[in-house]
Amino acid sequence: MSQGEGGPPAPLRYAELTSPAAGALRGGATVLLLPVGAVEPHGPHAPLGTDSIISAAVAEAAARQLAAEPGLRVLVLPPIGYGVTRYAAAFPGAVSISERTLETLVTEVCSAVSEQGHPHVVIVNSHFEPEHVAALRRAAEQSGAALFDLTRRRMAERLTEEFRSGAAHAGRYETSLVLAERPDLVDGERMRTLPSHFVDMPAAMASGKTDFIAMDMGDAYCGAPAEATAAEGASTLATLTTMLVELIREQV
Repeated sequence: MSQGEGGPPAPLRYAELTSPAAGALRGGATVLLLPVGAVEPHGPHAPLGTDSIISAAVAEAAARQLAAEPGLRVLVLPPIGYGVTRYAAAFPGAVSISERTLETLVTEVCSAVSEQGHPHVVIVNSHFEPEHVAALRRAAEQSGAALFDLTRRRMAERLTEEFRSGAAHAGRYETSLVLAERPDLVDGERMRTLPSHFVDMPAAMASGKTDFIAMDMGDAYCGAPAEATAAEGASTLATLTTMLVELIREQV
């Protein structure tokens, strides 16, 4: 299914295959990537779909990187753009679904493609609300899928200082990634006016704070968005892609 002589490149997105093309992949070394994100406020400067944009970008970058891998086919499933987002409920734009809904949806999608002959699925997540991550872990366990889980220490240690600090909601880390992938969606003028605002989100959650207002995130961000650059975003995207490629190789 690689690019033929003089022909168009093979699709990287599962939904762009024809039915016979999908059938031809059964039983082979095929890995399907399921991007998962959320619709929630990311400060006054970044888009509501920031997490979904990042998940899709990483998945597609990994699929492109492995496109010429002999004997392996990596395809990106249509993304799931809604997640558990109660922490942002006080702000316009937050659209949350329940843990049960997310868990059921992801489990059923992964199980359905497995029944189609594609048992190797990786859930690619970039939204880290604890209840959201817990639902994805349960879905992965129930369906036999793997979870690209950046909340695990061994994964987080490979990312930026801001990400490791726990103050990375719509800050330098996430904003840089969106600048690298969809700069047209970032309000750059507003971004440059935002002061650095450190909030250790994991510590705040551990102390029982379960919304951005309680965490002193009155503008729905923490970190240093004014320091974000497309160059840093491209570098981080490359790191995330490498990490995802490593996980993909473990599946086959």
